[in-house]
Amino acid sequence: MIKLEYQLKKWLLSADNQVSKIKLSKNFIRNTVKLALNEDLYPSGDITSSLVKNNKIIKVKLLSNQDAIIGGLLFVKHAFDLIDNKIKFLIKKKDGSKVKKGSLIATIEGKAKNILIAERVSLNFLSHISGIATKTNNFVKLAGKKCEICCTRKTIPNLRVIQKYAVKLGGGTNHRFNLSDEFLIKDNHIASSDLKSLVSLAIKNKKGRKITIEIDNLKQLKTIMGLKFNTVLFDNMSIKNLSAGVKIAKKYYETEASGNINLKTVKAVAATGVDRISVGSITHSAAAIDVKLEFWNLN
Repeated sequence: MIKLEYQLKKWLLSADNQVSKIKLSKNFIRNTVKLALNEDLYPSGDITSSLVKNNKIIKVKLLSNQDAIIGGLLFVKHAFDLIDNKIKFLIKKKDGSKVKKGSLIATIEGKAKNILIAERVSLNFLSHISGIATKTNNFVKLAGKKCEICCTRKTIPNLRVIQKYAVKLGGGTNHRFNLSDEFLIKDNHIASSDLKSLVSLAIKNKKGRKITIEIDNLKQLKTIMGLKFNTVLFDNMSIKNLSAGVKIAKKYYETEASGNINLKTVKAVAATGVDRISVGSITHSAAAIDVKLEFWNLN
């Protein structure tokens, strides 16, 4: 079984504010691509591309069919390299670059058959990562410079590292990586126990971790004011109540808003003065970016 590796660095920004940063290693990228290729080629390989019997060398343009933030080019590079390490892959746009419709992202040169084998897997990585980066960036532009856009744990299983990387490319920030990163006391925790007791136990067991408390009304906010935690998460609150809550809490805590926030509402939410907005849709519902390979030089 292939062992997946990734580097996850953690450091304290302050005594009680822990943040996770994702750095994709070569081994992680390569092993992830191996799994994707195995999925596509098992058990009999590419039976259609095997019909191409000649060793013709072709040149291919990798193009974007729409405006986008591009990401995932090393996944593309490794997809071609794992099929044929003689394929030449030249990157024209770096991860995080803004591209226009028709932009040249990379050029590829090698045997036609081998390029065809890696085509779909490579484009799947590129279109997915670029889609998340692009959607994130659309939120970031509307939220403005004083309010961060962050992702959540609403990610596709086993793709969290990649999706959170894509969010960073789009100018967003990462929320907790997993359930060990911080205490996040949500509505169902509160429904199962007493709010003050939960907060007290979190403070007692903090050990340098951040504590966030989710509330959905101002009465709950008054209950927790004065307790030693880090962030108030206002969930599914009206703009009026969110504004009032931020005004009360901002002097003492970090503030965050969440709950069905979209491109039509994010600007108004950011205008309340909240420090950051968490948006699940940037990972779980981002549309893939339309990219293509265009054969342009046959020898």
